[in-house]
Amino acid sequence: MPTAIRFSTHGGPEVLRTEELDPGKPGAQEVQVRHTAIGVNYIDVYDRTGLYPVTLPSGLGREAAGIVTALGRGVRGLKVGERVAYVYSVPGAYCELRNVPAERVVKVPRGISDEAAAALMLKGLTAHFLIRRTYKVSRGDTLLVHAAAGGVGLILCQWARSLGAKVIGVVGSDAKAELARKHGCRHVLISGRDELVASVKELTRGTGVAVVYDAVGKDTFVESLDCLRRLGMMVTFGNASGPPPAISPLELSKRGSLFLTRPTLFNYITTREELTAAARELFAAVRSRKVRVVIGQKYPLSSAAEAHRDLEGRRTTGSTVLIP
Repeated sequence: MPTAIRFSTHGGPEVLRTEELDPGKPGAQEVQVRHTAIGVNYIDVYDRTGLYPVTLPSGLGREAAGIVTALGRGVRGLKVGERVAYVYSVPGAYCELRNVPAERVVKVPRGISDEAAAALMLKGLTAHFLIRRTYKVSRGDTLLVHAAAGGVGLILCQWARSLGAKVIGVVGSDAKAELARKHGCRHVLISGRDELVASVKELTRGTGVAVVYDAVGKDTFVESLDCLRRLGMMVTFGNASGPPPAISPLELSKRGSLFLTRPTLFNYITTREELTAAARELFAAVRSRKVRVVIGQKYPLSSAAEAHRDLEGRRTTGSTVLIP
């Protein structure tokens, strides 16, 4: 019987349990995928803790790669045996076998491993919409990227550099700083050691950055606003330290008529056409070596709780994958 990681109550990593779960045959317009690699993301922590509401009992995980094992009625363009990957708004990827809507599945090109594909579908597509659509990065832009040594951060920093941007990364340790420098960051600041606003102003000759990409949330939000140039954009896309504080629109005016947005991936890939166009551009960036996927750690599927402890403890770098 296939197994899955599930939870029946919100809480810490200890609530995660390995259970037998047979998905049955795929329904109409669904495909069945035998997972070979599963991406771990902070949104999984939000689901587990209850920050994002889910119906209990629930599975976890939004991205995975694997092999098509069965097709539901009406599926076109996919075959049994093909390598595929997906990102899906409904949690449940922490499992060996899963039925998912065919419209959420893309074929994995040659030259991209299953592990890389599993990490790219949520983290890579997030980096894509952040720098190609939310704020379209151009040559000469200066960016500030929090958690620059994380899964999204490493992809985003490399890609931004390939577009001609200057990237200032923020990380939590000297070891992470070295990793960030190797993957696109021109300058790296250590959180808790370097004074963020003063350092950014010095590095930009008093101007500030064009855009801040902030997945940390509460602990960095206000300082991030103060790092922006006039008419700059604050992109808050995660809550690793908790949700950002409430802010009056007047504060944006006082700081230079700033723009503030809180985007999420699934609003950028709502249609099949949006998903495939973004995946095509992302895979092309990886195959052309503009972006290298860094798998920082792997865990057996049964050790999902350990992966969550390490992620929340900020002991991870790059992307994390579970191997069924």
